[in-house]
Amino acid sequence: MSVKRFIQMKLAKVKTDKSDAKSICEYGIFNDVPLYNALTDVQAECLQLFRLLDSYVKKSTATKNKLHGEETLGIPSKTVYRSLKRDLNHLKKEILILEKRLLELVKQDQQEQLTLLQTIPGIGLKTALFLIVVTDGFKKFESAAQLCSYVGITPTIRESGSSVRGRSRISKVGNKKLRNLVFLAAFSAYKYNRACKALFDRIVAKGKRAELA
Repeated sequence: MSVKRFIQMKLAKVKTDKSDAKSICEYGIFNDVPLYNALTDVQAECLQLFRLLDSYVKKSTATKNKLHGEETLGIPSKTVYRSLKRDLNHLKKEILILEKRLLELVKQDQQEQLTLLQTIPGIGLKTALFLIVVTDGFKKFESAAQLCSYVGITPTIRESGSSVRGRSRISKVGNKKLRNLVFLAAFSAYKYNRACKALFDRIVAKGKRAELA
């Protein structure tokens, strides 16, 4: 995004592979760009597994909704119903196979991190696995603030002079999938993690909305 904004700032009227390459080169010269670390074979496979898992889970949800819709009709076609059931069962089997392989890889590479994460009330196995894979066991970040920025949960303040007093919101610039998982984990944390519940109650007591808290 930073590179894209840099190129847009130049107000160039030409966009080609050559002009983009030149602009990216200029961006690298003028900015302190961190060196790129290539993914290991394990990390690359884990990311592929997660992408396919995400696709299968969405398909599974869509198939369940379709089944529910057919049942709601009252007189579902037996052929359609059985086909949807077979499709759903097949997706369930594939999801289990992918989850098993993913768990094997993470345990092989990041067993200690996986164990530590699951001791946190509110963090389940799937959230822990995703956190480890997308952050490379948190090695990609030097501080909690950097991780929060990557997830897109850092607050943004919109104020200008006396006329603009925008409501503070989270940036939502970052990994959407991880942000959704952390948000869902927060619901469990609010119920079972005493420190999180105390923080939640303090924010609500100040008049803030429950979702915001």
